[in-house]
Amino acid sequence: MSRIAFFLADGFEEIEGLTAVDMCRRAGIEVVTFSVMDELLIKGSHGIKVYADEMFGEGKFDSFDMLVLPGGGAGTKNLESHEGLLSELKKAYDSGKYIAAICAAPRIAGRLGFLKGKKATCYPGNEVHREGADYRSDCKAVTDGKMITARGMGASIEFGAQIIAALEGEEKAQAILDQIQF
Repeated sequence: MSRIAFFLADGFEEIEGLTAVDMCRRAGIEVVTFSVMDELLIKGSHGIKVYADEMFGEGKFDSFDMLVLPGGGAGTKNLESHEGLLSELKKAYDSGKYIAAICAAPRIAGRLGFLKGKKATCYPGNEVHREGADYRSDCKAVTDGKMITARGMGASIEFGAQIIAALEGEEKAQAILDQIQF
């Protein structure tokens, strides 16, 4: 069974995060949400409160196949300021694991150099942080190698489907899209 570590921070865009978590769990992927804040309770960008499964310090991230970053302006800033998370992202990238980011969060991957020479997208305005990426403004979600990026809340279903396709195959992704009537 594939495993995903999904990182949550105060200010995350709820739909971007929860849609991908829901879709992946429907696909039979084990998803563990991790708080990078000081408590399990995370406050989303629109006031929706969510409890993460575990605290960041409890994670053994080498056992995961993919690390996922939801967007949201404040949420992305909180993720980006967490040195432990940045270190784990670098380890995952260097070991060839998948990394997925949506909305403003692809800027973290850009700043870490993960997007150089890759097709990528993000929420408009954040493309200035693409650091060598082939920015695709016409795509809702883009997979290039082990990087998956998406534009924003309106691309959440495509983002979730590309995550599933990467780990479980196109047929499984299509089956989930059909199941949710997309």
